Amino acid sequence: MSISVWREHEFVLTRSHEEQYTAEVSADFEHESGLRLRRPAFWDGGDTWRVRFAAPEAGRWQWSSGDDTGEFGVTPPEGEHPFYAHGFWRMSPGGRSLVHADGTPAILAADTAWALPWRATPEQVREYAADRQAKGFNAVLLMTVQPDMRAVGPRDRTQDDGFAVGFEDLPEGHLNRPHVEYFQYLDVLLRILVDHGLVPVLQPVFHGFGWKGLDVAGTVVPPVEYARYCRYLVARYGAQPAIYLVGGDGSGREPQIAAGGAEVHASDCYGQPTGIHYRPHVHPNAHQDADWLDFQWCQTGHTGEHVPERVADMWRNLPVKAVANGEPTYENTGRTAVAAGWWQGHEAWSNLCAGGTMGVVYGAGSLWQWKLHPDEPGHSEYFAAPGAGWREAVGFEGSAYVGLLTRILDGVPTTDMKPDWTRVISGRALTGMDGTLIVYRDDGGPVMVFDDTVPLAYTIVDPRDGAVVTTGKRDSTHDPLPDPGGAPRVYICRADL
Repeated sequence: MSISVWREHEFVLTRSHEEQYTAEVSADFEHESGLRLRRPAFWDGGDTWRVRFAAPEAGRWQWSSGDDTGEFGVTPPEGEHPFYAHGFWRMSPGGRSLVHADGTPAILAADTAWALPWRATPEQVREYAADRQAKGFNAVLLMTVQPDMRAVGPRDRTQDDGFAVGFEDLPEGHLNRPHVEYFQYLDVLLRILVDHGLVPVLQPVFHGFGWKGLDVAGTVVPPVEYARYCRYLVARYGAQPAIYLVGGDGSGREPQIAAGGAEVHASDCYGQPTGIHYRPHVHPNAHQDADWLDFQWCQTGHTGEHVPERVADMWRNLPVKAVANGEPTYENTGRTAVAAGWWQGHEAWSNLCAGGTMGVVYGAGSLWQWKLHPDEPGHSEYFAAPGAGWREAVGFEGSAYVGLLTRILDGVPTTDMKPDWTRVISGRALTGMDGTLIVYRDDGGPVMVFDDTVPLAYTIVDPRDGAVVTTGKRDSTHDPLPDPGGAPRVYICRADL
């Protein structure tokens, strides 16, 4: 047997346990160099257990789990898929941004499709993923199970008010009776996302509003059950690109969050990012010093305000954790034109330059609920986009601007860049470790430079379509970056241009 680096491979085990889902089974993997990794196994019905493993290095590997053993070869990376060519995401050396396993810089551009796991079909996800990949997105925020304890409806994701059920006992606030078929279906959906270069951002059980605001289980599930489910997610989905969002829309101090974060940290041998997403009206600094915590994500509400100050405040918190605005206002939420169009592009660039250097996030009304069609009943008017189901919401204008950010900065050394208010007097700016300067101005215009170390070569880009407006080289360090103004601009100064 031979597989390529970073490609998921599955090993099937037979184990008989009285308590199948709650038992702990794992497998050990050893590379010829001596590198050792342990992967948790997951129960998949009956006496079947599965171990999923992605080898981070080429060469010979051996594996064992109890009396089961074997060996296999791993070949170098194949193809252009970023996560197979460069490896899974992890945190940068300075903890401020994402890098691939081989050190290649990365910026998250995530969409918000919370309800996709229990509402979407494979055909729908292929359509959705193709659109998001084409626009430059590389991640998707997902609630892994429908979290509302009082939600009712047909167990059919194709019917109005319908949804698939992940845990039979979730309505009672427990996670002890999983439906294996639900997660086998979710396997298919997540593989479609990954095939399109979209990293699943896995939220176990929400702590805030949820799907319909009907009493989420995340705040009442016993921490030991929450942690066990986090281990299950790592086991089932952690041998492919993933981010673990152990806190969702709460205060960050719910006891489930620390239990889940510690379990992810202990069971994930790849060190993929783990963090918290907050509701708007809290101090987003829970567990700031925890070893398991990699990032903190605020949200700025749903009223169409730009509040990059929240991100800037979080960037200053110590010890250092990566920061992003994990939930800006959803486009067209509640009424048409709220946070619509270029509002989303301005929001993304403003948050990035304020210190949200992990990346940017987008959301659309009716999409995050995976509203089946414009007239599907049962959804809050405050959060749904008028006249839109998920398919109409995919086409909202603002999504193109957010996804495009990754394309504009592709190849720019963004690792551990930081906000900079000293090298230029106008615009919002970021400085990279090698002296690279990135400036964003919503109305363009000349940018005065007040630092002799800023590289002379520049590229000026229109962030609305990614077009290069001009390139050049200043004659001296005292010359401005030239632009006539009147339109959004991104200025990139690099020594290697």
